Amino acid sequence: MNLDAPGLGLMEEGLRWFGPNDPVPLPYLRQAGATAVFSSLHQIPYGEVWSRDAIGERRRLIEAAGLKWSVVESVPVHERIKVGRGELKPLFRNYADTLRHLADEGIRTVIYNFMPVLDWVRTEMNSLLPDGSRCLHYDPVRFAAFEVYALRRRNAESDYTDEQLAGAKIWWEGLDYSAQEAFVQTVIDVFPGVQWGLTLDHIRDMLAKYDGIDSAVLRANLKRFLEEIVPVAEEVGVRLAIHPDDPPFSVLGLPRITSTAEDIDAILSMVDSPSNGLCFCTGSFSAREDNDVSAMAMRFASRIHAVHLRSTQRLEDGSFYEADHLRGSVDMPSVVRVLLDEQDRRHASGQNNWQLPMRPDHGHTMMDDLLKPVGITPGYTCIGRTRGLAELRGLMLGLRYAERISCRS
Repeated sequence: MNLDAPGLGLMEEGLRWFGPNDPVPLPYLRQAGATAVFSSLHQIPYGEVWSRDAIGERRRLIEAAGLKWSVVESVPVHERIKVGRGELKPLFRNYADTLRHLADEGIRTVIYNFMPVLDWVRTEMNSLLPDGSRCLHYDPVRFAAFEVYALRRRNAESDYTDEQLAGAKIWWEGLDYSAQEAFVQTVIDVFPGVQWGLTLDHIRDMLAKYDGIDSAVLRANLKRFLEEIVPVAEEVGVRLAIHPDDPPFSVLGLPRITSTAEDIDAILSMVDSPSNGLCFCTGSFSAREDNDVSAMAMRFASRIHAVHLRSTQRLEDGSFYEADHLRGSVDMPSVVRVLLDEQDRRHASGQNNWQLPMRPDHGHTMMDDLLKPVGITPGYTCIGRTRGLAELRGLMLGLRYAERISCRS
Protein backbone atom coordinates (compact mmCIF):
# COMPACT_ATOMS: atom_id res chain seq x y z
CA MET A 1 0.00 0.00 0.00
CA ASN A 2 1.63 3.23 -1.18
CA LEU A 3 0.83 5.74 1.53
CA ASP A 4 2.74 8.49 -0.23
CA ALA A 5 0.35 8.46 -3.19
CA PRO A 6 -2.13 11.36 -3.52
CA GLY A 7 -5.22 10.69 -1.46
CA LEU A 8 -3.51 8.10 0.71
CA GLY A 9 -1.37 10.29 2.95
CA LEU A 10 -1.55 9.99 6.72
CA MET A 11 -1.39 12.97 9.03
CA GLU A 12 2.12 14.00 10.04
CA GLU A 13 2.88 12.01 13.18
CA GLY A 14 4.29 14.11 16.01
CA LEU A 15 4.99 14.03 19.72
CA ARG A 16 5.41 16.86 22.17
CA TRP A 17 8.90 17.51 23.51
CA PHE A 18 9.55 19.94 26.36
CA GLY A 19 13.19 20.58 25.56
CA PRO A 20 16.50 19.36 27.01
CA ASN A 21 14.95 18.91 30.48
CA ASP A 22 12.24 16.59 29.17
CA PRO A 23 12.69 13.14 30.77
CA VAL A 24 11.75 11.59 27.39
CA PRO A 25 14.76 12.10 25.07
CA LEU A 26 14.39 12.87 21.38
CA PRO A 27 15.60 9.44 20.17
CA TYR A 28 12.66 7.85 21.98
CA LEU A 29 10.25 10.01 19.97
CA ARG A 30 11.79 8.77 16.76
CA GLN A 31 11.69 5.17 17.97
CA ALA A 32 7.97 5.62 18.63
CA GLY A 33 7.53 6.34 14.92
CA ALA A 34 7.16 10.12 15.13
CA THR A 35 8.69 12.27 12.44
CA ALA A 36 7.61 15.64 13.83
CA VAL A 37 8.04 17.47 17.12
CA PHE A 38 5.73 19.94 18.88
CA SER A 39 8.01 22.05 21.10
CA SER A 40 8.40 25.43 22.76
CA LEU A 41 11.10 27.55 24.37
CA HIS A 42 9.79 27.26 27.92
CA GLN A 43 12.88 28.95 29.35
CA ILE A 44 11.89 32.32 27.86
CA PRO A 45 9.57 34.38 30.10
CA TYR A 46 6.12 35.16 28.76
CA GLY A 47 6.07 38.34 26.71
CA GLU A 48 9.75 38.36 25.73
CA VAL A 49 11.05 37.95 22.19
CA TRP A 50 12.28 34.57 21.06
CA SER A 51 15.60 35.32 19.36
CA ARG A 52 16.40 33.67 16.08
CA ASP A 53 19.53 32.20 17.69
CA ALA A 54 17.48 30.48 20.43
CA ILE A 55 14.99 29.17 17.89
CA GLY A 56 17.73 27.94 15.61
CA GLU A 57 19.49 26.17 18.45
CA ARG A 58 16.32 24.24 19.33
CA ARG A 59 15.61 23.45 15.67
CA ARG A 60 19.12 22.07 15.10
CA LEU A 61 18.88 19.95 18.25
CA ILE A 62 15.64 18.40 17.00
CA GLU A 63 16.94 17.88 13.47
CA ALA A 64 20.11 16.23 14.78
CA ALA A 65 17.85 13.50 16.17
CA GLY A 66 16.33 12.92 12.72
CA LEU A 67 13.12 14.80 13.48
CA LYS A 68 11.44 18.00 12.29
CA TRP A 69 10.23 20.87 14.47
CA SER A 70 6.86 21.20 12.75
CA VAL A 71 4.75 22.98 15.38
CA VAL A 72 5.47 25.49 18.10
CA GLU A 73 3.51 24.59 21.21
CA SER A 74 3.20 27.25 22.17
CA VAL A 75 4.11 30.95 22.03
CA PRO A 76 2.37 32.06 25.24
CA VAL A 77 0.18 35.15 25.31
CA HIS A 78 1.05 37.47 28.21
CA GLU A 79 -1.63 37.91 30.86
CA ARG A 80 -1.65 41.69 30.30
CA ILE A 81 -2.89 41.07 26.77
CA LYS A 82 -5.65 38.81 28.10
CA VAL A 83 -6.84 41.35 30.66
CA GLY A 84 -6.27 44.24 28.24
CA ARG A 85 -4.52 46.48 30.76
CA GLY A 86 -1.16 48.19 30.92
CA GLU A 87 1.22 48.96 28.08
CA LEU A 88 0.44 46.40 25.38
CA LYS A 89 2.32 47.68 22.33
CA PRO A 90 5.71 46.24 23.42
CA LEU A 91 4.05 42.87 24.04
CA PHE A 92 2.42 42.88 20.59
CA ARG A 93 5.72 43.92 19.03
CA ASN A 94 7.60 41.13 20.82
CA TYR A 95 5.03 38.53 19.76
CA ALA A 96 5.21 39.71 16.16
CA ASP A 97 9.02 39.61 16.17
CA THR A 98 8.90 36.06 17.56
CA LEU A 99 6.68 34.99 14.66
CA ARG A 100 9.11 36.59 12.21
CA HIS A 101 12.05 34.76 13.77
CA LEU A 102 10.18 31.44 13.70
CA ALA A 103 9.33 31.93 10.02
CA ASP A 104 12.96 32.75 9.30
CA GLU A 105 13.84 29.34 10.75
CA GLY A 106 11.20 27.61 8.64
CA ILE A 107 8.69 26.96 11.45
CA ARG A 108 5.27 28.19 10.44
CA THR A 109 2.62 26.57 12.65
CA VAL A 110 2.16 28.23 16.04
CA ILE A 111 -0.26 27.14 18.77
CA TYR A 112 -1.37 29.55 21.49
CA ASN A 113 -4.19 29.79 24.00
CA PHE A 114 -6.26 32.53 25.62
CA MET A 115 -7.12 30.74 28.90
CA PRO A 116 -7.08 33.03 31.93
CA VAL A 117 -4.66 32.34 34.82
CA LEU A 118 -4.21 28.55 34.48
CA ASP A 119 -3.47 26.88 31.15
CA TRP A 120 -5.40 23.74 32.14
CA VAL A 121 -6.94 22.24 35.25
CA ARG A 122 -6.95 18.72 36.69
CA THR A 123 -7.47 17.57 40.27
CA GLU A 124 -5.44 14.36 40.07
CA MET A 125 -2.37 13.46 38.01
CA ASN A 126 -2.24 9.76 38.85
CA SER A 127 -5.80 8.48 38.98
CA LEU A 128 -5.80 4.67 39.08
CA LEU A 129 -7.54 2.84 36.23
CA PRO A 130 -8.83 -0.76 36.38
CA ASP A 131 -5.88 -2.08 34.35
CA GLY A 132 -3.36 -0.59 36.80
CA SER A 133 -2.30 2.33 34.61
CA ARG A 134 -2.83 5.90 35.76
CA CYS A 135 -4.30 8.98 34.13
CA LEU A 136 -5.23 12.64 34.55
CA HIS A 137 -8.60 13.27 36.18
CA TYR A 138 -10.88 16.25 36.86
CA ASP A 139 -13.32 15.99 39.77
CA PRO A 140 -15.60 18.98 40.50
CA VAL A 141 -15.92 17.88 44.14
CA ARG A 142 -12.17 18.06 44.65
CA PHE A 143 -11.96 21.32 42.75
CA ALA A 144 -14.70 22.73 44.97
CA ALA A 145 -12.55 21.75 47.96
CA PHE A 146 -9.63 23.64 46.41
CA GLU A 147 -11.69 26.75 45.77
CA VAL A 148 -13.59 26.85 49.06
CA TYR A 149 -11.05 25.61 51.59
CA ALA A 150 -7.63 26.29 50.04
CA LEU A 151 -8.00 29.27 47.73
CA ARG A 152 -11.02 30.62 49.61
CA ARG A 153 -12.27 32.41 46.52
CA ARG A 154 -15.10 34.80 47.22
CA ASN A 155 -18.53 33.40 46.28
CA ALA A 156 -16.97 30.15 45.04
CA GLU A 157 -19.79 28.17 46.71
CA SER A 158 -22.30 29.55 44.21
CA ASP A 159 -20.62 27.60 41.40
CA TYR A 160 -21.32 24.21 42.98
CA THR A 161 -24.32 22.16 44.06
CA ASP A 162 -25.07 21.47 47.71
CA GLU A 163 -24.13 17.85 47.12
CA GLN A 164 -20.77 18.81 45.65
CA LEU A 165 -20.04 21.19 48.51
CA ALA A 166 -20.90 18.55 51.09
CA GLY A 167 -18.64 16.05 49.36
CA ALA A 168 -15.84 18.63 49.13
CA LYS A 169 -15.97 19.29 52.88
CA ILE A 170 -15.78 15.59 53.73
CA TRP A 171 -12.95 14.95 51.28
CA TRP A 172 -10.86 17.98 52.35
CA GLU A 173 -11.20 17.28 56.05
CA GLY A 174 -10.08 13.71 55.43
CA LEU A 175 -6.67 14.91 54.22
CA ASP A 176 -3.79 15.65 56.55
CA TYR A 177 -1.84 18.87 56.12
CA SER A 178 0.84 17.43 53.83
CA ALA A 179 -1.79 15.84 51.58
CA GLN A 180 -3.66 19.14 51.38
CA GLU A 181 -0.45 20.94 50.40
CA ALA A 182 0.38 18.34 47.75
CA PHE A 183 -3.12 18.59 46.30
CA VAL A 184 -2.92 22.39 46.07
CA GLN A 185 0.34 22.17 44.13
CA THR A 186 -1.24 19.60 41.82
CA VAL A 187 -3.86 22.18 40.86
CA ILE A 188 -1.83 25.38 40.61
CA ASP A 189 1.62 24.40 39.36
CA VAL A 190 0.90 22.56 36.13
CA PHE A 191 2.09 24.98 33.45
CA PRO A 192 3.41 22.68 30.71
CA GLY A 193 7.13 22.06 30.82
CA VAL A 194 7.93 24.32 33.75
CA GLN A 195 7.26 24.54 37.46
CA TRP A 196 7.15 28.10 38.72
CA GLY A 197 6.66 27.36 42.39
CA LEU A 198 3.35 29.20 42.46
CA THR A 199 1.54 29.76 45.74
CA LEU A 200 -2.10 30.42 46.54
CA ASP A 201 -1.29 34.11 46.94
CA HIS A 202 0.09 34.15 43.40
CA ILE A 203 -3.18 32.70 42.14
CA ARG A 204 -5.21 35.21 44.17
CA ASP A 205 -3.17 38.07 42.70
CA MET A 206 -3.69 36.76 39.18
CA LEU A 207 -7.42 36.34 39.74
CA ALA A 208 -7.72 39.89 41.06
CA LYS A 209 -6.55 41.20 37.69
CA TYR A 210 -9.68 39.67 36.13
CA ASP A 211 -12.11 41.60 38.31
CA GLY A 212 -14.72 43.08 36.00
CA ILE A 213 -13.69 40.95 33.02
CA ASP A 214 -16.49 38.83 31.62
CA SER A 215 -16.67 36.77 28.43
CA ALA A 216 -17.44 39.81 26.27
CA VAL A 217 -14.40 41.71 27.54
CA LEU A 218 -12.10 38.70 27.23
CA ARG A 219 -13.36 38.11 23.69
CA ALA A 220 -12.72 41.78 22.83
CA ASN A 221 -9.18 41.47 24.17
CA LEU A 222 -8.59 38.40 22.00
CA LYS A 223 -9.92 40.31 18.98
CA ARG A 224 -7.43 43.12 19.65
CA PHE A 225 -4.61 40.57 19.86
CA LEU A 226 -5.65 38.97 16.58
CA GLU A 227 -6.00 42.32 14.81
CA GLU A 228 -2.42 43.15 15.83
CA ILE A 229 -0.81 39.77 15.16
CA VAL A 230 -2.65 38.06 12.29
CA PRO A 231 -1.42 40.57 9.66
CA VAL A 232 2.15 39.78 10.70
CA ALA A 233 1.41 36.05 10.55
CA GLU A 234 0.01 36.52 7.03
CA GLU A 235 3.07 38.51 5.99
CA VAL A 236 5.55 35.80 7.06
CA GLY A 237 3.41 32.76 6.24
CA VAL A 238 2.69 31.62 9.80
CA ARG A 239 -0.49 29.73 10.70
CA LEU A 240 -1.79 30.63 14.17
CA ALA A 241 -3.79 27.89 15.91
CA ILE A 242 -5.75 28.70 19.06
CA HIS A 243 -6.09 25.86 21.56
CA PRO A 244 -9.53 25.33 23.14
CA ASP A 245 -10.20 25.87 26.83
CA ASP A 246 -9.28 22.94 29.05
CA PRO A 247 -11.70 22.13 30.55
CA PRO A 248 -14.26 23.80 28.25
CA PHE A 249 -16.29 25.38 31.02
CA SER A 250 -15.73 28.06 33.64
CA VAL A 251 -13.27 27.38 36.45
CA LEU A 252 -12.20 29.77 39.22
CA GLY A 253 -15.16 31.95 38.27
CA LEU A 254 -13.32 32.99 35.10
CA PRO A 255 -14.83 33.48 31.66
CA ARG A 256 -14.22 31.00 28.86
CA ILE A 257 -14.31 31.92 25.16
CA THR A 258 -12.86 28.91 23.30
CA SER A 259 -15.12 26.09 24.47
CA THR A 260 -17.92 25.56 21.92
CA ALA A 261 -18.55 25.60 18.18
CA GLU A 262 -20.13 29.03 18.54
CA ASP A 263 -16.98 30.29 20.31
CA ILE A 264 -14.73 29.00 17.55
CA ASP A 265 -16.93 30.48 14.85
CA ALA A 266 -16.75 33.87 16.58
CA ILE A 267 -12.95 33.70 16.89
CA LEU A 268 -12.37 32.74 13.27
CA SER A 269 -14.66 35.60 12.22
CA MET A 270 -12.79 38.20 14.27
CA VAL A 271 -10.06 38.34 11.64
CA ASP A 272 -11.15 36.26 8.67
CA SER A 273 -7.79 35.00 7.49
CA PRO A 274 -6.23 31.59 6.78
CA SER A 275 -3.58 32.58 9.33
CA ASN A 276 -6.23 32.73 12.05
CA GLY A 277 -6.93 29.08 12.73
CA LEU A 278 -7.54 26.33 15.23
CA CYS A 279 -5.62 23.68 17.09
CA PHE A 280 -8.28 20.98 17.08
CA CYS A 281 -8.00 19.25 20.46
CA THR A 282 -10.54 16.44 20.67
CA GLY A 283 -9.81 15.92 24.35
CA SER A 284 -10.55 19.48 25.39
CA PHE A 285 -13.76 19.68 23.39
CA SER A 286 -14.94 16.22 24.50
CA ALA A 287 -15.11 17.13 28.18
CA ARG A 288 -18.28 19.07 27.39
CA GLU A 289 -21.35 16.95 26.64
CA ASP A 290 -22.99 19.41 24.23
CA ASN A 291 -19.94 19.48 21.96
CA ASP A 292 -20.35 17.20 18.93
CA VAL A 293 -16.64 16.76 18.27
CA SER A 294 -17.02 15.08 14.87
CA ALA A 295 -19.40 17.78 13.65
CA MET A 296 -17.01 20.45 14.90
CA ALA A 297 -14.13 18.85 13.00
CA MET A 298 -16.19 18.94 9.81
CA ARG A 299 -17.42 22.49 10.38
CA PHE A 300 -13.96 23.97 10.94
CA ALA A 301 -11.84 21.59 8.88
CA SER A 302 -10.49 24.23 6.53
CA ARG A 303 -9.15 26.31 9.43
CA ILE A 304 -7.53 23.50 11.42
CA HIS A 305 -3.74 23.98 11.48
CA ALA A 306 -2.71 21.46 14.16
CA VAL A 307 -4.36 18.43 15.74
CA HIS A 308 -4.33 16.98 19.27
CA LEU A 309 -6.01 13.58 19.41
CA ARG A 310 -7.14 12.22 22.78
CA SER A 311 -10.41 11.28 24.39
CA THR A 312 -11.95 11.94 27.76
CA GLN A 313 -14.55 9.82 29.48
CA ARG A 314 -17.29 11.97 30.98
CA LEU A 315 -19.03 10.68 34.09
CA GLU A 316 -22.50 11.49 35.43
CA ASP A 317 -21.13 13.40 38.43
CA GLY A 318 -19.52 16.02 36.18
CA SER A 319 -16.03 14.57 36.40
CA PHE A 320 -13.96 13.25 33.51
CA TYR A 321 -10.75 11.34 33.05
CA GLU A 322 -8.32 10.77 30.18
CA ALA A 323 -9.51 7.63 28.38
CA ASP A 324 -7.62 5.44 25.93
CA HIS A 325 -7.08 7.29 22.67
CA LEU A 326 -9.62 5.19 20.78
CA ARG A 327 -12.22 4.97 23.56
CA GLY A 328 -14.05 7.41 25.80
CA SER A 329 -16.46 10.09 24.66
CA VAL A 330 -14.87 10.83 21.28
CA ASP A 331 -15.86 9.01 18.10
CA MET A 332 -12.22 8.96 17.02
CA PRO A 333 -12.71 7.09 13.72
CA SER A 334 -15.25 9.70 12.63
CA VAL A 335 -12.96 12.60 13.58
CA VAL A 336 -9.91 11.11 11.87
CA ARG A 337 -11.98 10.40 8.75
CA VAL A 338 -12.90 14.09 8.56
CA LEU A 339 -9.27 15.15 8.99
CA LEU A 340 -7.98 12.77 6.32
CA ASP A 341 -10.66 14.01 3.94
CA GLU A 342 -9.57 17.57 4.64
CA GLN A 343 -5.98 16.64 3.81
CA ASP A 344 -7.16 15.19 0.49
CA ARG A 345 -9.11 18.36 -0.25
CA ARG A 346 -6.05 20.51 0.43
CA HIS A 347 -3.82 18.28 -1.69
CA ALA A 348 -6.28 18.34 -4.59
CA SER A 349 -6.47 22.15 -4.43
CA GLY A 350 -2.68 22.41 -4.69
CA GLN A 351 -1.93 23.64 -1.18
CA ASN A 352 1.70 23.19 -0.17
CA ASN A 353 0.79 22.74 3.49
CA TRP A 354 -1.81 20.04 2.86
CA GLN A 355 -0.55 17.61 5.52
CA LEU A 356 -1.95 18.16 9.02
CA PRO A 357 0.50 17.83 11.92
CA MET A 358 -0.98 15.56 14.59
CA ARG A 359 0.11 14.29 17.97
CA PRO A 360 -1.49 11.97 20.52
CA ASP A 361 -2.31 14.28 23.40
CA HIS A 362 -1.54 13.04 26.89
CA GLY A 363 -1.21 9.36 27.62
CA HIS A 364 -1.63 6.95 30.47
CA THR A 365 1.23 6.29 32.84
CA MET A 366 1.85 2.59 32.40
CA MET A 367 4.39 -0.24 32.58
CA ASP A 368 7.90 0.93 33.52
CA ASP A 369 6.80 4.57 33.56
CA LEU A 370 4.80 3.81 36.74
CA LEU A 371 8.14 3.65 38.56
CA LYS A 372 9.20 7.13 37.44
CA PRO A 373 8.24 10.52 38.93
CA VAL A 374 5.69 12.60 37.01
CA GLY A 375 7.99 15.63 37.20
CA ILE A 376 7.29 18.65 34.99
CA THR A 377 5.33 16.76 32.35
CA PRO A 378 2.18 15.13 33.80
CA GLY A 379 0.31 13.31 31.04
CA TYR A 380 3.41 13.11 28.86
CA THR A 381 5.08 9.86 29.84
CA CYS A 382 6.71 7.92 27.03
CA ILE A 383 5.00 4.54 26.88
CA GLY A 384 1.41 5.75 27.09
CA ARG A 385 1.90 8.25 24.28
CA THR A 386 3.74 5.67 22.18
CA ARG A 387 0.73 3.40 22.57
CA GLY A 388 -1.58 6.26 21.59
CA LEU A 389 0.47 7.11 18.51
CA ALA A 390 0.51 3.46 17.43
CA GLU A 391 -3.26 3.19 17.86
CA LEU A 392 -3.89 6.37 15.89
CA ARG A 393 -1.51 5.29 13.15
CA GLY A 394 -3.36 1.98 12.93
CA LEU A 395 -6.67 3.83 12.73
CA MET A 396 -5.41 6.03 9.90
CA LEU A 397 -4.05 3.02 8.01
CA GLY A 398 -7.31 1.14 8.49
CA LEU A 399 -9.37 4.05 7.19
CA ARG A 400 -7.11 4.45 4.17
CA TYR A 401 -7.22 0.72 3.46
CA ALA A 402 -11.02 0.69 3.66
CA GLU A 403 -11.08 3.69 1.34
CA ARG A 404 -8.90 1.86 -1.17
CA ILE A 405 -11.00 -1.30 -1.07
CA SER A 406 -14.16 0.78 -1.52
CA CYS A 407 -12.70 2.45 -4.62
CA ARG A 408 -11.88 -0.94 -6.15
CA SER A 409 -15.42 -2.17 -5.63
